[in-house]
Amino acid sequence: MDQNAGAIALVGSGEYSVQMQELETELLHRAISRGKRNTFVQIPTASSHEGDSSREKWKRLGKEQSDRIGSECIYLPIHERDDAFNPEFVDAIKGAGLIYFSGGDPHRVAEIFNGSPLWNEIVAEWKTGTSLAGCSAGAMAFGGTIMGIRKSHHSEGLGLLTGIEVIPHYDKMLGWLPDRVTAFIANTFSDATLLGIDENTALVHTDAWRKFGRGNVHVLRGNLEIAQ
Repeated sequence: MDQNAGAIALVGSGEYSVQMQELETELLHRAISRGKRNTFVQIPTASSHEGDSSREKWKRLGKEQSDRIGSECIYLPIHERDDAFNPEFVDAIKGAGLIYFSGGDPHRVAEIFNGSPLWNEIVAEWKTGTSLAGCSAGAMAFGGTIMGIRKSHHSEGLGLLTGIEVIPHYDKMLGWLPDRVTAFIANTFSDATLLGIDENTALVHTDAWRKFGRGNVHVLRGNLEIAQ
């Protein structure tokens, strides 16, 4: 991975929670130390189709976390693909400290952001030191392909981490959908490294991949070195 890039976090669950406050603070402060602004950009696209109550919930939770951390909260209402072409939203993320994609439907994230000016700017900011995080659907969307946990087929991801596929909520997913998880692990058509990330747990890359949180990161297919 590019040594000039910012931190990236793949989170199994718990965005904007007290349990993950330490991680989000560290991600933000790391970017600030590299000249980025004390801004916490929150992108609710993955769940924005669930209606106004869901949108307001994530907006409130994100603001509360930003206040606890002591950062400026920037909530970007990216609900449809046209929003990812809005120049005001593109400008809003320039120099951001932390950009966070919260959970929901990963396929929706990829469909709205792929090839858009906003996604291109997010990648550009990350490559110059902005920290980037995705929780659940957000983590899944960063890969080259997204596994069909909610759909019956795989779909194209955002391609930021082309060699990685993620199963979030892994400790819970084994109980919810054991047959589907087993099928993912046995899939011989993919050469990507398949990771299961437990709830309230993250896999974070700075100079190396490291685990954060109470649970485990499971390498289910392929190889990935995780520093202790």
